[in-house]
Amino acid sequence: MATTEQFTIEDLLALDDDGCRHELIRGELLSMPPTSDEHGSLMLHLSALLWTYQRSHPEIKCFAGDTGFLLGREPDTLVGPDLAAVRVERLPADFPRRTYVDLAPDFVIEILSPSERPAQLNRKVQQYLDAGVRLIWLVDPARRTITAHSPDQPPSVVEVEAEIDGGDVLPGFRLALADLFG
Repeated sequence: MATTEQFTIEDLLALDDDGCRHELIRGELLSMPPTSDEHGSLMLHLSALLWTYQRSHPEIKCFAGDTGFLLGREPDTLVGPDLAAVRVERLPADFPRRTYVDLAPDFVIEILSPSERPAQLNRKVQQYLDAGVRLIWLVDPARRTITAHSPDQPPSVVEVEAEIDGGDVLPGFRLALADLFG
């Protein structure tokens, strides 16, 4: 659900807990209900892979869903990607804090839900790219694909029979889609 009123980070912090996740996209409040069992299972699988990768690559800090990343102010944009990774050298000096991470991640994974509309999804991808995200994976459980988005590159769709890698953003990170969707 979206609203037309302009919200700020401060307004978001003042909201009562209604059991939904909330994001701000250019001041527009987006509310998302809890995810499906399939979404949760895929997120757990991907989280385990990223956690394992992080253990052998201490220059990377990975974040699970619901971690807020502040991509812009006035109007405020705060997103909570399903999974994200940031090069440690980019983290603020006062990290970790008890608020949002005030930067764009280097890598984002979003798991698509059946209710997401293409226009909304395209807007989110463009928002990430405009903020400086270097690699975005859109995991589509229905099609059993991952679409990779990078700045100045056309989207690349990877089918279930293939493997995807983290490129220069997550060097050495590889995922066989058959293992994820198997």
